Amino acid sequence: MSTFIEVEHTTTYRYAQPVEFSTHRVMFRPRAAHDIRVLNATLDVEPPARQHWIHDVFSNSVMVVEPLVPADELRFTARFTIEHFGLRNLDLEVDPEARDYPFEYSAEDRLNLASYLPLQYPDDAPVVSEWVKQFLPARGVIHSRDLLRNIAQGIRADLSYQSREAMGTQRPAETLKLMSGTCRDYALLMIEAARGLGLASRFVSGYLYDPALDGTAPVERGTGLQQGMRQAESHDGSELVQGAGATHAWLCVFLPGAGWVPFDPTNGIFGGTDLIRVAFTRTPEQAAPVSGGWTGAASDYLGMTVKVDVRRIDAETAYANELDTIAEL
Repeated sequence: MSTFIEVEHTTTYRYAQPVEFSTHRVMFRPRAAHDIRVLNATLDVEPPARQHWIHDVFSNSVMVVEPLVPADELRFTARFTIEHFGLRNLDLEVDPEARDYPFEYSAEDRLNLASYLPLQYPDDAPVVSEWVKQFLPARGVIHSRDLLRNIAQGIRADLSYQSREAMGTQRPAETLKLMSGTCRDYALLMIEAARGLGLASRFVSGYLYDPALDGTAPVERGTGLQQGMRQAESHDGSELVQGAGATHAWLCVFLPGAGWVPFDPTNGIFGGTDLIRVAFTRTPEQAAPVSGGWTGAASDYLGMTVKVDVRRIDAETAYANELDTIAEL
């Protein structure tokens, strides 16, 4: 049974006086596939701007925005509705030759996965490899999917989820030293752990549905740098859902037969309808929701705010949104 989800995401940049803007790239449109159908997607920009769609090197949908006039505020308001079918990814059959770890990809798979196998931080490899040893059997083999699930659950159980206002993503060794991080830090740590085991991994950005936030006003981030810090109760009220109320990050690992399997080490989610992907990239830096520049004095910049509202809606409302989009074309 499918689930219908509506997302509204507003990013606002403020300046002390009107400044000129360069071309911006905005990634907010979900990646449609057999498990997600996009019913409608719009992007409103203030001040007026030219807009056109492209596919980036990873085939993510990117809106190229060219603001036409100087302004003291630049605002992007993205809205979309999806139908999510919520496949049970952990039930997908892995090919016999890859079912147990260790295994090796075929020559063709290695060629196709070449950009997702090298470490992003090879200098951190000794620290990450030592940490991963606790998830490997002392002898024999382990089911490949169980190994990955254990790593994800280990991150969730042993590390402390902490908000951070600094830009960017922590190096894996730093995350292990601090034993804390954000969703993007967790995702990068597990990506490096998986790649260190010879498993192709990619970064995923998107949104996380949290029923505890459903029906509330959008959650505002004071600086826009604290994305993914919201904590709330999960469906059964027993655990915290972390990363909702803003953009979220997780990863996918390629397992022959099952394909790209999602792992959310922040919440221990491995499928279902709560993860709403927007972009697949090789590194976290390539998945910025908004990127671009402006011309003016450094003191002109007053900050950025981000508001995200993710809610479930009924089928009738979802299809009405789709019809409204078709009527506008």
